[in-house]
Amino acid sequence: MQDLHELPKLRDSLSYAYIEHAIVERKDSAVEFITKDGRIHLPIAALCVLMLGPGTSITHAAVKVLGESGVTLLWTGEEATRLYAHGGGETRKAYHLLRQAELSADARLRLGVIRRMYQKRFPEPLPQDLSLEQIRGMEGARVRSAYFQASQEYQVPWHGRRYDRGNWGNADPVNRALSAANALLNGICHAAIVSGGYSPALGFIHTGRQTSFVYDVADLYKAEITIPLAFRTVAESDAQIDSRVRLACRQRFKETKLLERILPDIDAILEIDSTRIPPEGDPDSEPSLPAPLWDSEEEEL
Repeated sequence: MQDLHELPKLRDSLSYAYIEHAIVERKDSAVEFITKDGRIHLPIAALCVLMLGPGTSITHAAVKVLGESGVTLLWTGEEATRLYAHGGGETRKAYHLLRQAELSADARLRLGVIRRMYQKRFPEPLPQDLSLEQIRGMEGARVRSAYFQASQEYQVPWHGRRYDRGNWGNADPVNRALSAANALLNGICHAAIVSGGYSPALGFIHTGRQTSFVYDVADLYKAEITIPLAFRTVAESDAQIDSRVRLACRQRFKETKLLERILPDIDAILEIDSTRIPPEGDPDSEPSLPAPLWDSEEEEL
């Protein structure tokens, strides 16, 4: 098993690659996409996410080398607008997951996390006497303002967030652009969450889905990244929206240094204390090391 300390850190990775209607095979320590137009060689040591769209076949050897390199695999719908399955992870530590579970299971601690998540979206400190309902009202107004400002800046009409999950093509151009951009943002956040040893399912604001925490984290960046990007893309042209959004997102993720920000933001919101991580034995460098035994603080007779 590969030593995970040899892999590039998430913040140094490329954001993602999306492929559809192709065969993915291993080629030495990389992968190769075989399409009707030829072969595409992709080094994977610094890749963060590989999205596999419809009509894609992948070999066992390719999955193995991608997994060993810490690449998160996402099996998606057309144009990466739906997530069907995922695999990957770049850590064998469980501390982050245990801390996340602790916070999500305690109502008082959970509320603290939710307040910090909302606070992350506002430039000014939120008054401590605000109720959760009042904070959600402020957040709704903030998001509506982001849509309105983008609509005004790029002169693209906005009639609200409307789309049919059963038929993405029926949405108007700006809603299609938003869906495509948000799907990519979700994929990057999903990869970061798994890479950091957190659970995509243990959400705080969102709950009850296997990707609840993904939605929590992605919502931190939508007003800054995907909303203006979608309106700008449509303002330029409403042709080939999905492919143009993908290219624009890759550039915008790089400009905003998104991969450098996600895990530090999560650590701050969950108040991760690195001093609580057991110093003896590193599961990432010693995968066969047995886990320490749990002891109750209050021994039962």
